[in-house]
Amino acid sequence: MTRTKKNFENYGKELFGAIQNVDEKILNEAINCILKKIKQKKQIFICGNGGSAAIANHYVADYLKLLREKTKVKTKIISLSSSIELITAISNDRNYDQIFSYQLESLANKGDLLILISSSGNSKNIVNALKYAKKNSISTIGFSGFSGGYLKKNCDISLHYENKSYQLSEDYHHILMHFIMIELINNLNK
Repeated sequence: MTRTKKNFENYGKELFGAIQNVDEKILNEAINCILKKIKQKKQIFICGNGGSAAIANHYVADYLKLLREKTKVKTKIISLSSSIELITAISNDRNYDQIFSYQLESLANKGDLLILISSSGNSKNIVNALKYAKKNSISTIGFSGFSGGYLKKNCDISLHYENKSYQLSEDYHHILMHFIMIELINNLNK
């Protein structure tokens, strides 16, 4: 067996081991929370940095297109990571730590949902968005890796995968995102 093949198998074992050991109770809480917000016609906001921003933007594509096609539900979902113009304006004129919380101040309402994705769980802009959400009665679901940091400890619902790899954390979050979408479709079509 080549070194590449062995490394690939080890990566897969680590990732799928984590997926198989996800806390089903917490996963169901996340699914039910999102389902409830959709049925209440609340807004869903999502954010992350780097690879987590890409996952956040992918959520929007799935929720606006796939969920609507499969269920006819029109979800109100906004990625706070998608507008480079707005992000750079806020970070330049105010502070990069405020790029998500500043947007929430203008867009979010009591009872909405904020989904946060962060491998470390400690990015200052993620922490500030979470603090804003908590102060303003906005529900929160966090996807974290590493030790989970502030995000793991302070979200209403925390889907955490203990590891030391950005790649494994992001893959885990992306797989859960797709599974949650499948479950939402199944529940909305009952």
